[in-house]
Amino acid sequence: MAELFNFELTLRLLGLDFVQNGLLAAAILGLVAGMIGPLIVMRRMAFAVHGTAELAFTGAAAALLIGVAVEFGAIAGAIVAALLLGLLGGKAAERDSVIGVVLSFGLGLGVLLLWLYEGRAVNKFGLLVGQIISVNSTNLAVFAWSAVLVLAVLAVVYRPLLFASVDPIVAAARGVPVGLLTPLFAVLVGIATALGVQTVGVLLVLALLVTPAAAACRVTSSPVLATVLAVTFAEVAVLGGIVLSLAPGAPISAFVTSLSFLIYLGCRFFAYVRAPRATRA
Repeated sequence: MAELFNFELTLRLLGLDFVQNGLLAAAILGLVAGMIGPLIVMRRMAFAVHGTAELAFTGAAAALLIGVAVEFGAIAGAIVAALLLGLLGGKAAERDSVIGVVLSFGLGLGVLLLWLYEGRAVNKFGLLVGQIISVNSTNLAVFAWSAVLVLAVLAVVYRPLLFASVDPIVAAARGVPVGLLTPLFAVLVGIATALGVQTVGVLLVLALLVTPAAAACRVTSSPVLATVLAVTFAEVAVLGGIVLSLAPGAPISAFVTSLSFLIYLGCRFFAYVRAPRATRA
């Protein structure tokens, strides 16, 4: 128990280069996740994020097997997943079943690729639950450029994308290219999902892409304020999770998901207290 809250050890570890690299990568991920998360919640794409994460895992496992940088494999796998979901899941009635098919395929293929990989077991485990020690300066450069790409595209299409997310039928009637924005946003989600592979792990990337945004949407209906809160919540969860995981040497994802969940519960309680008594349920 003492090691779990060893303040001196935590400070010492914070001075290490690989920890600082991990914190910078996590800060980038928190920013991207917070910016894109409210749109994911509005478009009800939480399950799609999970399906995308499975093919990001498959791409990362393939990269690990052939000796290519994991982040490139994860991004490639996530983009393939986004395109598959966009092409196969066009009809709303079929979307969940298509996501389930893609998810199971990606997870099964990823498990096979990890089984074929003969390297260190810690590399395999890190893909699933995050591994801060694997983040280096090259990874940081890929993180930064990927984040710049996502945020730049998001800045250009944010207004029509928000309109299409709130009311796609009216948006289409007003001339918004909903059919183009849907796969484009799916690709942005795929890149954002891939950034979480080495930080929180593929299986728990929902904790940053969905939970902070869901928490923010519980306390405000303003898209701008929800985005600001989502970024704040995501940064607190991912950076706080890394700091808390240092002393015990535990998987980062356990702390990140716990902080995200506590923030979500806090926002639900705040919304409940603030709501008029007649509307509480």
